[in-house]
Amino acid sequence: MMASNEDHPHGDETVGVPITCDNWRNKQLNEAKDKIWSEIKRCFDIEENRRDHCLKLAGKLLRGFRTFLSTTFLRDTEGTFVDAELPSKYASLISPKEWETFKSKRKTQEFKSVSETNRQRASSPAYPYRKGRVGYGRLEQSILTKENSSETSLPAHVLWKEARVGKDGKIKEDVQQIFEKCETLSQSIVPYEDTDCRSILSRALDVPEYSGRVRGKGFGITQKSLNIKKQKTPSNKELQQTLEALKAEVLELRKERERDRAAGFKDTSDKDSINCNFQPTIPEGISPCHLYLARPAYRMVGKGKVHNNLGELLHTKPLPTGSLKVSVDIALEKDALLPHPDDVSDATLLGDAIGSFVAWPTDLIIVGYETPTKSKAKDKGIAREIESVASQKEIPVAKKTEISKRTGAKKKNPSKYRACLHTYLETTDISDGCVRLIPMDGAIFGFEYAEPLGKEDFDQILYHTQLSVGVINTYMRYLYDKLMGPRGLEQRFSFLNPMKTNLTEMIRKPDEVRTYVVERFMADTDREKLFFLPFNTGDGGHWLLVAINPFKEIVYYLDSLHKDWTTYPAMKTIVDTIIQTVRAQRKIQVPKRKANNITWNRVECPRQRNNIDCGYYTLRFMKETLLMDRTDIPSDYFDEYRCAYYSKDQLDEIKEELCQFIIELQVL
Repeated sequence: MMASNEDHPHGDETVGVPITCDNWRNKQLNEAKDKIWSEIKRCFDIEENRRDHCLKLAGKLLRGFRTFLSTTFLRDTEGTFVDAELPSKYASLISPKEWETFKSKRKTQEFKSVSETNRQRASSPAYPYRKGRVGYGRLEQSILTKENSSETSLPAHVLWKEARVGKDGKIKEDVQQIFEKCETLSQSIVPYEDTDCRSILSRALDVPEYSGRVRGKGFGITQKSLNIKKQKTPSNKELQQTLEALKAEVLELRKERERDRAAGFKDTSDKDSINCNFQPTIPEGISPCHLYLARPAYRMVGKGKVHNNLGELLHTKPLPTGSLKVSVDIALEKDALLPHPDDVSDATLLGDAIGSFVAWPTDLIIVGYETPTKSKAKDKGIAREIESVASQKEIPVAKKTEISKRTGAKKKNPSKYRACLHTYLETTDISDGCVRLIPMDGAIFGFEYAEPLGKEDFDQILYHTQLSVGVINTYMRYLYDKLMGPRGLEQRFSFLNPMKTNLTEMIRKPDEVRTYVVERFMADTDREKLFFLPFNTGDGGHWLLVAINPFKEIVYYLDSLHKDWTTYPAMKTIVDTIIQTVRAQRKIQVPKRKANNITWNRVECPRQRNNIDCGYYTLRFMKETLLMDRTDIPSDYFDEYRCAYYSKDQLDEIKEELCQFIIELQVL
């Protein structure tokens, strides 16, 4: 660096920065900085917007030069201070006065303390950079080129981790933990609740740092250059306005749903003789049902039959609003209070109403749920909410851009339905430990039941944590209603219930697992069909997808951790035995040497980057296979959906579909 005018002994024309300068941001250096910038532009063809970056580099070089002078001339081999003379080599750049001032600062106790602290920190960084002279910028470009990616940049925490991979390709455990923490944070942050202006990586590292720092991107990168806007913590008034807007949106959705429901029925002048409580979500006529109560806890209290007919009366009187006529056959809780006491028989307890009729709230009645059929979809077309999943006019062999439109990957408000569900839940008793039941038609898993969802299940969807079997089953119900039914795919695809086929069940009750799966396979022996089995390693473990074609005796294995079936030998043994049993029941003869020739194909599917996304990946594998309408899965996965890993938007899409579907079911 050049000396300042007043200190330089050889001339007045040079404008420079003295080595005694401790504050690079000092405004008195502006003239010197202008001179440095003009010299850089004179030697290099560089754009004006790179000025700040270049001057930051100049400041970094000045600090490096000062360190060099200290270690080379002012310290001996043992690190003791040496009162050296001004090196003649730099006499043209440094004045004697500057040199004496520079030396005196190095003698102070304050400087020695700061220097020792910085030396120790630099010698043993917590997460050392392991790419030598390759900076973040070149490293990022090499990764994107190697992966043949169309992206222009990588997430900061991904680049940070890659910069700490050694030549042997190994990653230290503490680095991997920070990376996984970043992945978890990136998925669990709720956009409408997040007020922290720090980056994901900064939050995961949780260390003090100056405002505006950008980690994991290299020297000179600022929030401004990345177009990162500092978020302002919303005031109580703004939060209240947001909440009111969400409530209004929820109310409008409810009104729209009621209008759609009312549009399906014709008006009549004889309104007094009509039961206005007729419910289209419950089959018309008389149906077996389970009876529930919501207080003090949501539970089943009895069984009976629901009468859902136009003009239905209860003891010659109109039914209470929002209720249907029910005949009570079995009372599981005889002392349970009736939701509407019977005025005729004076019955107030469920046990007293056995064999008679009572009024029961519609939302506390569970019967078989009617699902869409192919003929209905053909006549009426696919509903608006189904269009975001698939359209009958679209062919499966579509370009990637068409696929993204078809799946609704780009939405104006990616958290719209999560926000609505979040608002819904705040008005319910779910946070008090109560649950809601999702009706499961017998055609989905081969038996009829209701899937309970509690607070933990809803939190998994809202805050992106490991998915439970309840959430997995609910999404399969969504796929059945919104995709398989309208497109007639139930003839080519089917589901196996993971609650009955996880690793724990296979080890403890192998006979029951075999019986269930064989019955499912034998129900469709006249056609080729692909069965989806979301397989869980048990006790809340890892999710993966096993897709079985019993007709061709092929098993497709899709594991987002990229392991193979040898990891779970008990599962492979039972699946092989089931296929052999089905073969025998179909009376197919094969030579003994080919009895075990069941084909297992490990599919190179997208790979998860943390330890919680396996459930979301498994759900996307099923959805994308259905969208392709193929009972064979290529070993390198479908061209239209092939990628190294799913993006945050692709995983958010699953959560949005779940939230919208749960709201539409009106179970809250």
